[in-house]
Amino acid sequence: MNKNAAGFIAKSTIKAPDLEHRRKINFNIGKYNAAVPKGQQQFANLPLVREKAKNIKWRAIEHLDTLLEQFEKQITARGAEVIWAENTEQALAAIGNICKAKNCTTVVKSKSMVTEEIHLNHFLASHGIESIETDLGEYIQQLDGEPPYHIVTPAMHKSKEDVAKLFADKLGVPGGLNPAEITQIARQKLREKYTAAQIGITGANFILADIGGIALTENEGNARLTTAWPNTHIVIVGIEKVLPSVYDLPLFWPLLASFGTGQQITVYNSIITGPRQAGETDGPEAMYVILLNNGRTNLLANAKTREALYCIRCGACLNACPVYKNIGGHSYETTYSGPIGSVITPHLNGMKDYEHLSFASSLCGNCTQVCPVRINLHELLLENRLESVQDGNSLLSERLAWKVWKMASLHRGMMNTGNGKLKNKMVHQLFKNWTKHRTPLQFSPKTFNELWKEQAQKQ
Repeated sequence: MNKNAAGFIAKSTIKAPDLEHRRKINFNIGKYNAAVPKGQQQFANLPLVREKAKNIKWRAIEHLDTLLEQFEKQITARGAEVIWAENTEQALAAIGNICKAKNCTTVVKSKSMVTEEIHLNHFLASHGIESIETDLGEYIQQLDGEPPYHIVTPAMHKSKEDVAKLFADKLGVPGGLNPAEITQIARQKLREKYTAAQIGITGANFILADIGGIALTENEGNARLTTAWPNTHIVIVGIEKVLPSVYDLPLFWPLLASFGTGQQITVYNSIITGPRQAGETDGPEAMYVILLNNGRTNLLANAKTREALYCIRCGACLNACPVYKNIGGHSYETTYSGPIGSVITPHLNGMKDYEHLSFASSLCGNCTQVCPVRINLHELLLENRLESVQDGNSLLSERLAWKVWKMASLHRGMMNTGNGKLKNKMVHQLFKNWTKHRTPLQFSPKTFNELWKEQAQKQ
């Protein structure tokens, strides 16, 4: 077992029976489950909307090369610079060079999973640059020294009492503050950082190829301040976020909002098409867009798992997943947790090191059921399992055990041999690790075939 799988099992074993953790998560996801159906009522025909969204993302990914080049041509014509980063190292090097050229000492960041993916805050700190998360949930996690727990709700696992205690410990404010008071303190602290920062860094919810723009959607306004105050704006975005046209946003913005938070539309929606233009009074003097690959073309090259690139990062599959709700986001030890993380991480970071994530699923299919762009997540998890075995990542003992199991299952005489106790003993010796995290298998004294024959004889 590799260290990543061992860490996952260790953390999930501790977290799964933690009833207080489960209480907090069930409370927060319960609020989400109550809000989402209301938000989805804005669509007269939700299945048709999801199908249309999937088709648009299919077209975008199938024409990814030409759409990205179109985006680059359009946005560079207005003064932005596009940087193509093959991996984390190239992305960080580009950011480091920009920071050095701008004599940067302070950076403000809006919420971005891609910056978490490349561990940007750690990189900046190692170069003596202060990096401040401006999303409230991310700010809470940064104060606590933790990565985001959830794609959309970074501090979902914390109660309001937890956050109040954290603020008292880290910021020296009175304990027992309510959420409104906590928000006001965070606002006061962060506003000072916006005006001091030389560079603002954001991700992008979507890349708009036809107009050469990035689309940001948020509820706090922190992304707008991050892009407005500093003289330099850096965008870091995965290449899969492209949409063919700005006219796709009237579909995707409400879809992302309703499946992500249960809103009809998020509060602040921005399209940024370059740095400050002649005659404009605000905006950054310079803008850089870093298009990050970092393993995404591995998914693109795989015809069966390519549709995982359709993901719009709404977090719906995490909220629906029984495994995620029991073990929590941090147990995965990856940037992207839950079903979508279990699908894409083995391809982004290596199947050998992360194949265990695809096996940590009930395969209930609820993730597929709630996906706004109808990604067949549970089928992709099975595909990952198949590819893992075909790549030779399974143990010899495991392969032999399943071979024996298959042989027995295909021979009625072997299935009917012996009583239930004998079969229990044989199977538990064959699959010794099964009961470490599961209840023991219990065979019935007689098979269904034997019971059927007995019943037929009575008649």
